[in-house]
This record gives sequence, structure tokens and C-alpha cells, in this order.
Amino acid sequence: MSVQTAMSRDGIPEEISAINLVDTGTYLEHDMDAYWRRLRADHPLYWHPPADGTPGFWVVSRYADVMALYRDNQRLTSEKGNVLVTLLAGGDSAAGQMLAVTDGRRHKDLRNVMLKAFSPRALSKVAELVRVNARRMIADAVRRGEGDFAAEVASVIPLTTVGGLLGVPVKDHAYLLNLTKSSLSSDEADQAPEEAFLARNEILLYFSDLVAERRADPQDDVISTLTASDINGVPLTDQDIVFNCYSLILGGDETSRLTMIDSLYNLSREPEQWKRLKEGSVTLESATEEALRWATPAMNFGRTALVDIEIAGGTIKAGDVVTLWNTSANRDESVFDDPYVLDLGRSPNKHITFGYGPHFCLGAYLARVEVKEMLDAMRTFSNGIELTGEPRRIHSNLMAGMSTLPVRFLPDEAGLATAADG
Repeated sequence: MSVQTAMSRDGIPEEISAINLVDTGTYLEHDMDAYWRRLRADHPLYWHPPADGTPGFWVVSRYADVMALYRDNQRLTSEKGNVLVTLLAGGDSAAGQMLAVTDGRRHKDLRNVMLKAFSPRALSKVAELVRVNARRMIADAVRRGEGDFAAEVASVIPLTTVGGLLGVPVKDHAYLLNLTKSSLSSDEADQAPEEAFLARNEILLYFSDLVAERRADPQDDVISTLTASDINGVPLTDQDIVFNCYSLILGGDETSRLTMIDSLYNLSREPEQWKRLKEGSVTLESATEEALRWATPAMNFGRTALVDIEIAGGTIKAGDVVTLWNTSANRDESVFDDPYVLDLGRSPNKHITFGYGPHFCLGAYLARVEVKEMLDAMRTFSNGIELTGEPRRIHSNLMAGMSTLPVRFLPDEAGLATAADG
């Protein structure tokens, strides 16, 4: 095939233009590593054409450019959406109320309110509970021998943690887990968009009821704290609280859960890395950071340009949608040595799995604690992990990961003897 016939009409190679980033099946059907390498090298600012009835948008793939745009909250806004589903639909109804889609002074004030509940200092007691829960659940899983790590461990630890913080009754955890999984991704290729929309609405309705309960009968939890909070003397409205609970339950579940599943999958396939973790020749901290870089569960976030912006040799016009691809930036060869090699001892490791700048993930500390404690418990109680079947990958244009991971654990009897009973 000649070079000319391999190019689309606008001069973009067909191997690039044929990839539809809006289609959730794209990420399962194509070699996305090769795609991102090509974009970083030749098209660092790429105009993704309109597809499936949605408008076009800019794709930013290099680490330095992604970082620069994450920092820029003067020329870019999150208030017209921060993920493809809302950006391409023209906006987000939670803008100005939910932290992730709020900018300016309101964002700063709202973030300060939320930080009271989610700072490392405030979460120190929660970190110990995470450790206890992770060790108990993983010891039990190893004793059982076989099971679905995704369903039996990785889905339980994060939701138990963030659900407990918010004051969600334990009996409702499974219900909310099903909703969170359906709202941002799907196990099936043909899930109708309406199902995700309904799931998101069910979460909002659930928290509307819980906020009403806490206003009437406050407890020792984040929702009760928020009902008593104000910004410049103005109390937070029920809608303010509900939208942010929605954001917290999704963010608090997805990143940790998908990273845990991905980590165990890779440790089952990388015996040398498992050996380094098991023997303690790498620190838990460096292993955690590499697990987060490698998984990059949130593939992208987006913004809308308020003015014309020059970057990566091109111009983003005012009003254009811009997508920032963490999944590409975290494999940028100019930043990470051997980025396609899993190295649990990697240092430095300045990944952007949690984003960067004013909208840096509020739950980053908690996610790090959860992944770290999972890895620590796994190396303590198990001598190895074997896959017993093919994992199922999720369908999403936002999140990346697996929804099932059938495994067999090789028990470490000495380690299990140190575990608390039950």
C-alpha cells in the first residue's frame, strides 16, 4: 500500500484516524499502546473527528502537555464537563456544585470544606481500618484457595472504606457497588447508554435520601459533617452534598478497585516482580506507585477551552473540547525509563494517575493506602497467584480495567498463622 492511500483526506494516517476513542469497544479491540506511541511521536495535539453523532475534540497525549493543561485553570474550564460523556453532550448538570466540575473561588472554597474530611491527618484512623480489613479479607481469600479476586476482595475493600466514611449502611454496599460499576463502565459490549444514565440517577436518589436522614439525625460521618458545613456563612445545599457524595463514591471505588485487580493480574504474570515484592527487595511505597502508574484506571479527563491556546505546535480554539490522556502520559518515553516494563522499584515515578493541578484527586491518599495494604497482605499471606481463567475486561471510554479475575492462591502458612482469626 502506498503512503498516499494509507492516509486519510486530512493527512492523518488511517491507523490513527480509524481509532474511535468514543467507542468503548476500541480499547479492547485495538493495540492502544501502539496508537499512543504514534500520537506522542507524530501528533501530540490531534483533532479527533466527530463520530457516532458526537462532536470532535482535541486529544493531548504527551506528559508535559497534559501536565501543563491540568495546571491551567485560567484558560480551561471543567464546568462544561470533565469526562467524554458530559463534554460531548454539551455540559454537566452538576457544574458549580460538584467539586470535579467547579472552578474558580467556588472550587477552592468547596475543596477546603471537603479536605477537612479527606486530608491524610483526618484519614489516619481510617488507614488503620483499611489495613485490618485488607488483611482479614485477603487472608480469608487465600485460605479458600480459589475465587474471583475482583468480586471477593477488590470490590469490597474500597467500598467498605468510602462507604464507611460517608455513613452508608453496610447492607447497602452491594447495591451501591452495582450502581457505581454500571455508571462509568459495563461488563457487556452492548449496554445501552440509558443504563449508565439510570445508574447515575439511582446513586443521586440514594444520597438524597441519606442526606435527608443525616440532617434529621446526624452521625459521626462525612455526610453529617457536610450538612453542618458552610461556605462564607452560606450552608451547603442538599444538592451540593448529594453531587459530591456521588463523586466521592465513584472516585473512592473505581481507582482502588481497578488498580488492585490489575496489580494481582500482573503479579500472576510477572514472577520476577512478585519475587521482589515477596522478598521485600522493593518498598511497598514504590510498588504502590508503579501499580497505580501501570493500571491508570482513569484513562482521561477533559476540559473546555475558554480562549485560544497554543500548545504542542497547534492551536486549540475557544470553545473546543480538550481531552488529557493519563494513559498515554504515564507511558511517555521522555519521562519514564522503559515505560512498558513493570518495575515495582521504579524511582522516580511521577505518574499522573490522580491527575494534577487544582483538580488533583481528593481521594489519592486513601487510594494509595488501599493499594499498599492489599499488596502488603498479599505478600504476607500468599506464596503466589495463578490465573484459573480469563479475566473479563470492562467496556468504557473513561475507565480501564477488569471486572472479574479468577485466581488460585498458594498459601504462605507461616504468614497465615500471624493473621487474626476470622
